[in-house]
Amino acid sequence: MPRGFSLGVVGGGASAVCLIDALAQAEVEPGTLTVFEPSPHLWRGRAYQVDTETLKVNATPDDMSVRAHDPGHFERWLETRDRVVGVKQGIDRHSGARFAPRPVYGDYLEQSAYTALGELRRKGWKVDIIGEAVTTASRQPHQVLLRTGHGRARAFDYVVLAVGGDSPKDVYGLSGTPGFVGDPYPLSATLESVGENDHVAVIGSGLTSVDIVLTLAARGHRGPISLLSRRGVLPGVRQRPVSFELRHLTPDRMKALAEDRGELAIEDIAGVLRAEFRDAGADLDAVVGEMLRVDLEDPVDRLRRHIDDVDSPHLGLRILQRAVPETGPDVWPTLREQEKVQILRAHYRTIMSLCCPMPPASASVLLELVDNGQLRMLSGLQDIAAAEGAGFDVIAADGTEFHVDKVISAVNASEGRIPTSALPLATSLIRARAASRHPHGGLHLARATSRLTVNDRPDPRLYGLGNIAAGSLFFTFGIPSLVDRSVDIVAAVREHAATVEAARADRQALAA
Repeated sequence: MPRGFSLGVVGGGASAVCLIDALAQAEVEPGTLTVFEPSPHLWRGRAYQVDTETLKVNATPDDMSVRAHDPGHFERWLETRDRVVGVKQGIDRHSGARFAPRPVYGDYLEQSAYTALGELRRKGWKVDIIGEAVTTASRQPHQVLLRTGHGRARAFDYVVLAVGGDSPKDVYGLSGTPGFVGDPYPLSATLESVGENDHVAVIGSGLTSVDIVLTLAARGHRGPISLLSRRGVLPGVRQRPVSFELRHLTPDRMKALAEDRGELAIEDIAGVLRAEFRDAGADLDAVVGEMLRVDLEDPVDRLRRHIDDVDSPHLGLRILQRAVPETGPDVWPTLREQEKVQILRAHYRTIMSLCCPMPPASASVLLELVDNGQLRMLSGLQDIAAAEGAGFDVIAADGTEFHVDKVISAVNASEGRIPTSALPLATSLIRARAASRHPHGGLHLARATSRLTVNDRPDPRLYGLGNIAAGSLFFTFGIPSLVDRSVDIVAAVREHAATVEAARADRQALAA
């Protein structure tokens, strides 16, 4: 068994919680763990901070567990909480599935983190939480040196970059303009400035935009709401959960296929898909048709149709929603480069809209607002600019203009996927040739270990977890993916530490 090692974790959000829990469950000699997180939302990140309970996670409890090989971990935590507070929150009235409030999930992340840290301390680990941002890193011969903005420098045997995601893009240069909200979270605070009769424009049509509309509705907003985007693609609607297991689209099966054939083509994936759908009695053509019609179908018609399909017995979309987060990270690195480019350019947003669907109850509120004439969805957005006096002028696809009082950005973060706050750190590693920028976003990582790579050479001391792996991995932000990658990282660190310790013991034996 290797002697204890020192581990530095840059970032203290949901991905760090998954990593710390995996470390607490592993059999390793006690060492030192240091977490760097400057924000006040320790363990919660942007998505799960204290906010209105109108916001819901978009997955059922079994897909939100931070404990590897224990999908019931979060559900048991919820049941204990139910008994304490006397209320069972988040039951979807359309599907019967449970979608917990996001602040409640943040509570779970906090408690899971502190429970894991307590377990590590019980085992003899020294734990330190530093409320500072890491600004630079340098690779030493056998360690990684991290420096914070306050000039503090600490060296670690291993470092994991878990820096999270970025805030929404300011596509139209409205930052600083009165009435513009660049980062909507926490909505309980940012919507305070919105008058109940204001015409509110929300830029974007993803899950964040849904959060904004639902929270406005819950606050009793009376004014019109315009959902503006270039494509007008809303998240799909999650169907009623059905129990099934993947037979072909599993990480192990796809790894074996990649080892047998080297690089995979889309045709290879399609063959496995056909086998999966065939054995499940599902209609692959229907799912392909769903993807192809996204830009052709009116977003309201699509929303209404998806709500009607909540109880659909067909497994097609459910298979896609299971396979992409579970197997996607393992398949993506094995695809040919031209295949990756094609998917990112033509299908990425569509796949994400289907694989990250909203709860049915959320969708029904949107549809009710549309039917009441309060909410409208406009695609083909051309421009938004500050108006003379106050408010903003919007130019729609057909050239028509209208005026709004407030604008809230819900645009996805930049494709680079390295948060603005983490750019100095990433840049320092790239300049030191300890990391390399991936052309599709994030940093180059090794698929099996999540080690940072330069010229395809993995560094056993440096790791990436979460959105910083975008480009190297296809699906980086879902909890199941974070849990799987965390287990891989802990195993890789443990293996390397054992190798180092064995070499040290051999040197001591020879010296004796």
